[in-house]
Amino acid sequence: MSAMAWLQLAVFLALLLALAWPLARAIDAVMAGRFALGQRIEAPLWRLAGVRPERESGWLRYALGLLVFNGLGLLAVYALQRLQGVLPLNPQTFGAVTPDSAFNTAISFMANTNWQGYGGESTMSYLTQMLGLTVQNFLSAATGLVVVVALVRGFSRHSAQSIGNVWVDLTRATLWVLLPLSLVLAVFFAGQGVIQNLSPYTEVKTVETVTWETSTPGAEGQPALTEAHSSAAQTLAMGPVASQLAIKMLGTNGGGFFNANSAHPYENPTALSNFVQMLAIFLIPAALCFVFGRMVGDPRQGWAVLAAMALLFVAFVVAATAFEQQGNPVLAALGADQASSALQSGGNMEGKEVRFGIHASSLFAVVTTAASCGAVNAMHDSFTPLGGMVPLVLMQLGEVVFGGVGAGLYGMLVFAIMAVFIAGLMIGRTPAYLGKKIEAHEMKMVSIAILVTPLLVLVGTAVAVMAGAGRAGIQDPGAHGFTEVLYALTSAANNNGSAFAGLSANTPFYNVLLGLAMVFGRFGVIVPVLAMAGSLAAKQRAGATDGTLPTHGPLFVALLIGTVLLVGLLNYVPALALGPVADHLLLWAR
Repeated sequence: MSAMAWLQLAVFLALLLALAWPLARAIDAVMAGRFALGQRIEAPLWRLAGVRPERESGWLRYALGLLVFNGLGLLAVYALQRLQGVLPLNPQTFGAVTPDSAFNTAISFMANTNWQGYGGESTMSYLTQMLGLTVQNFLSAATGLVVVVALVRGFSRHSAQSIGNVWVDLTRATLWVLLPLSLVLAVFFAGQGVIQNLSPYTEVKTVETVTWETSTPGAEGQPALTEAHSSAAQTLAMGPVASQLAIKMLGTNGGGFFNANSAHPYENPTALSNFVQMLAIFLIPAALCFVFGRMVGDPRQGWAVLAAMALLFVAFVVAATAFEQQGNPVLAALGADQASSALQSGGNMEGKEVRFGIHASSLFAVVTTAASCGAVNAMHDSFTPLGGMVPLVLMQLGEVVFGGVGAGLYGMLVFAIMAVFIAGLMIGRTPAYLGKKIEAHEMKMVSIAILVTPLLVLVGTAVAVMAGAGRAGIQDPGAHGFTEVLYALTSAANNNGSAFAGLSANTPFYNVLLGLAMVFGRFGVIVPVLAMAGSLAAKQRAGATDGTLPTHGPLFVALLIGTVLLVGLLNYVPALALGPVADHLLLWAR
């Protein structure tokens, strides 16, 4: 990496820590009910909704509440898409979204995946974008946040039968954490040039006449028919973009108003907006590490988890940047100058915005897949094989390197429990984490949470490459085409939402397959985590002994990183060998 790339990374991490620390204090106060103004405003809301905030529940009731809440959100988003043709705020008169696409999108935004098999500016009305997709961005992020708070309560409480009130937690997470941050960020983005309006699309005259050709298949045995076109006008999409963009990033959602996502100048107009978008993705996940330390009464525990995340993150940024800066050997053989200089970024610039270059594009790719965000400012399908493998591997690790809002921390805590269990096996002692003994029930839940996504990814990929409808969507043959399918299932099951764009995924087959992967990938982890939270809360706190592994020092950080890499990644090694590794070997063998 160049000196500028290292400087960018250092400034990014420094600002992230500086912003996350005070935010953690606020989140801790809000979720514990210590926010005085919030209590006065919440009281009439509880009366109106018939909620008794003092009545907490066990893990099963908490999980059922989340399932019902998210299920209603799914139905609402599906209905809005199917009815948007007869609803207001639709200046382009878009018709109803097809049933399979509406099914996929409703699940996607409910599960915090935000996979988009459609072009936003050519498919969704303003009402659907605002009332359906943007609202669900808030609610899905709140879901992840309350799950990790419930899990941490399991560690901090003892001999308790409850882990919280799901309706109170969801309200506080949305009203006092996500909404204020999104308001501030939306105003900032609008000031940077992100559009925010309800105007119809605008047609403008272009400086030059644009010409292009289209071809249609000819009759049997005849050549394709070519037709020339020209135009001196262009249609510019409008819409309420800044308001959706703010929660898209803060909630680690990632679904863009535009098909080009954060590569679109209306959605990401400046280098500063690009940098702030990356900060916004990591802001709440980083703050939750400090919240974890505060809630369990030992800030060192939060620092240890954060250190493991940061070390993994830096390693992956260095790898992605180096692979992309290396360039394409085929172009090098043709005499193309791919060296970095004062006049060019150098390296592999295919699919990247010239205004961002290699460094900002690589950093963004790692940030968005380390978190379960999925927003992109470059096309990952155009990365080098190993450069594209970096975001793929980050998702396959379970997106625990900072991860999504809540989801990253509860995923990392699952690996932490696995780490202390492995350490206990090595020394022959009963494993314990934060004073709670880790026994058979907890390890069963950990096993389910860790294995459910690899099962969905690998079985789903196998089904897609075996089925004719699955192979029909693959545009690139060989190893790269396999990687596109593997990336799609990995993105869906791990609730990321980014894609290798070479796969034609907006078909009934992929809409249903990826939709199922998203919903089971989301709640197949959440339910075991909540079950574990209930079990831990009911346990007595055990005192530390001479053989207890300290979980706040460098040794534990190293053990945690090793567990994440070995346990999280070994399931995927054969698939990675068939996909990006084979693609890399073929590229460099030419």
